[in-house]
Amino acid sequence: MALRMKAAALALAAGVAVAGPAAAQDRVFFGIATGGTGGTYYPLGGMLAQLISNKATVGGKKLAATAETSGASVANAQLLARKDIESAFVAADILDAAYNGKGQFDGKAVKNLRALGALYPEQVQLVTSASANVRSFKELKGKSVSSGSPGSGQWQLLGDLLEAHGMTRKDITEDLSSFAQSVDKIKDGNLVASLITAGAPTASITDLANARELRIVPLVGPEIDQLRKKQPYYAQVQLPANTYKGQTAPVDTLAVMAIWATHDGLSEQTAYEVTKALFENLEILGQVHPKGKEISLKTALQSVSIPLHPGAQRYYREKGLVK
Repeated sequence: MALRMKAAALALAAGVAVAGPAAAQDRVFFGIATGGTGGTYYPLGGMLAQLISNKATVGGKKLAATAETSGASVANAQLLARKDIESAFVAADILDAAYNGKGQFDGKAVKNLRALGALYPEQVQLVTSASANVRSFKELKGKSVSSGSPGSGQWQLLGDLLEAHGMTRKDITEDLSSFAQSVDKIKDGNLVASLITAGAPTASITDLANARELRIVPLVGPEIDQLRKKQPYYAQVQLPANTYKGQTAPVDTLAVMAIWATHDGLSEQTAYEVTKALFENLEILGQVHPKGKEISLKTALQSVSIPLHPGAQRYYREKGLVK
C-alpha cells in the first residue's frame, strides 16, 4: 500500500476525522501489524493502537495509530524488512531467526529489525475435539492438522514437533487454514487438530469451546525436552485449568514471548513515545484486554535478542533497565 494511501487508511481506522491535507499534517501515522482476527495479536494491537492515539504525541503532532491484520510473525518480519509498516508483533524465535538469517530466513537476514520491547508469553495450543482419538502428539500420525500459512511460526513449529517425534509432514494431512478457519473445520468434522500459538485465552479457541467439547493436547516429555534444547526460546509452561470451557485440568505445553518490533527507519522520538505509552499505561491496557495484565516493565527485555531501537533504549535507560 502506498504511504499516502496507507496513512489515510490508518487515520480512518483509528477514528480520526481527516479534513484534508492540513489535518493529515497535524498527525503522525503509526501502524501495528498484528495477526488474524481469530488470534490474540489483533485485539491486543487494537487496544494498544487506541492507547497510543490517546496518549502519544511527536513534535507537537498527535500519533494516529491503528492495528492491521496480517499473516502474523513471519509475514510481519517481512513487512518490517520492507518498511511497509511502522511496527509489528513477532514471536521471539521468529524475530531472532529473521535478524540472524536462520531457518526460514537462511541467507536472507533482516538486519534492519529493531526491538521496542517484549510483551507477553504466547502459549502453544494443540487443539482438537474431545471426540477425536488424540491425547498425545504422536497420535496425530495419519490425521489432518492445521499449521497456518506456509512459513508462519506455527508452520515452522509443527515441522520441529514432527521431527522431534520422529515424523515428517508426510505422516499427516497438513491443512493451511487460519486460526478461525481451522476452528470452523474442527466444528464441522473436516479437521482433526489445529496448532495455535497465541496468548491464551485465544478468541478462536474460546469459540470452539463454546460450540464443541474440546481437548488441548499436552506437549511434554523427552521429545519436547530435545526440541527445547534445539530451540531455547520455548519455555515449558502450564495452561491453567478453566482457560476454556470444559478444560478442567491444567495442560503442560510450550510458550514463546511475543515481541513488539520495528525497523531502523522509525524516528527515535516516535519509538520513545510509543514505548512510553505502552509501559506507562499498562493498568489501562490490562482493564480492556486480559493479555495486558501479563505485560510488565520487569519483563520488557526478556527474550529480546536483536538490537533495541534507540528510542526504546532511551526509555529503558530512564527506567534503569539498561545503562
